[in-house]
Amino acid sequence: MAIHIEYETELSLGIPSESIITKVIETALELYECPYEAEVNVILTDNPSIAAINEEYRNLAKPTDVLSFPMLDYEHPADFSVVEDMSAEDCFDPDSGELILGDIIISVEKVIEQSEAYGHSRERELGFLVAHSMLHLFGFDHMEADEREDMEKRQEEILNQLGLYR
Repeated sequence: MAIHIEYETELSLGIPSESIITKVIETALELYECPYEAEVNVILTDNPSIAAINEEYRNLAKPTDVLSFPMLDYEHPADFSVVEDMSAEDCFDPDSGELILGDIIISVEKVIEQSEAYGHSRERELGFLVAHSMLHLFGFDHMEADEREDMEKRQEEILNQLGLYR
């Protein structure tokens, strides 16, 4: 498994970010039984940078906490059989042979702001955002109320396995 973490900001969370990100991704992959060695790219950035990306891809000219860019188009969330119908160059890294799940972009500033606003640790907030994004990379969404409730339960399940409680 390859987890590429890139810092595009001078801001620091003051926590073991790489360890938390790695543990959440590994737990999500295990919980949803991804049958492939996988690759996930994570970028930690600042509010102006994530606002620019948010405007470019979602036409929302404001910072957000996290953006997810899944590489797979699932028929059903976390149904990795979709990969069988795709060509290798569409979803596997040609150098490593790993399934490319997608990209996660997180605002470090939002992690700090939201952890304070919600009264929990930065570790928990970072873990939450990574778990949320991993579910998006698996094809889950939260556009409807029932989808939102389902995602919330799934996020908590991942976080609880890691002891990242509110």
